[in-house]
Amino acid sequence: MKFENMLNTITLGDSYKLIKDIPDKSIDLIITDPPYEIITTGAGILKDRKTRFLDNIQGKFDRGINEEILDEFCRVMKRINIYIWCSKAQIKKYLDYFLAKTNLYEILIWHKTNPVPTINGTYLCDKEYCLFFRDKGVELKGTVENKRTVWTTKCNVEDKKKYRHPTIKPLPIIKTLIENSCNKGDIVLDCFSGSGTTCVAAKELGRQFIGIEIDPEYYKISIDRLHGILADGQISFDTLAERTKDEIQIWN
Repeated sequence: MKFENMLNTITLGDSYKLIKDIPDKSIDLIITDPPYEIITTGAGILKDRKTRFLDNIQGKFDRGINEEILDEFCRVMKRINIYIWCSKAQIKKYLDYFLAKTNLYEILIWHKTNPVPTINGTYLCDKEYCLFFRDKGVELKGTVENKRTVWTTKCNVEDKKKYRHPTIKPLPIIKTLIENSCNKGDIVLDCFSGSGTTCVAAKELGRQFIGIEIDPEYYKISIDRLHGILADGQISFDTLAERTKDEIQIWN
């Protein structure tokens, strides 16, 4: 696919293949939220859940990413400048990979004030992790307030309902990351764009963007959202609609 045709839109397809069409050193910033490998790593409380919910998500949220695409990330970035959302079980893998290339990193935390009660005597699922890696010389902008390493907000339940994605991240947080780490006109890449939050944030902040999403239904939602035509209940998403409230809350 031609690079210019990927700019400022979201493309339906496999990021492992499409990223190869992005030229070397053409991307200013990557913000991405790949699958958390909840089945293969046992992250969260899904490890002991033996319901049809696991069958529904198998292959969608358990794949994770491997060094093949991490290598591609490093190839397309002008300099290492990347935020990766991840589960606790994935932190070591990403640290091992990127700390071989740079020693500048942060572990950022989204702390949720309204976590779902846990079961089986586990601690609350009240936080998500975002790893930030950058090369020496990559400027970190922003105010003191915007440079906090812990964001404390409620879980964005309304966005989950509106955009039908169980792991959607708050738009204000994504905007903060973009403002802190790139300039207007720069290109932001999200290879696992989901419901399109990164692309929407980039567009609203005057950045160029490239989104890639493999799931046709999430892709449709993200394109409609990007063009500002999505309203509550306008799009049906049967796969998620069939899940019980309790099953959806697992992702909080």
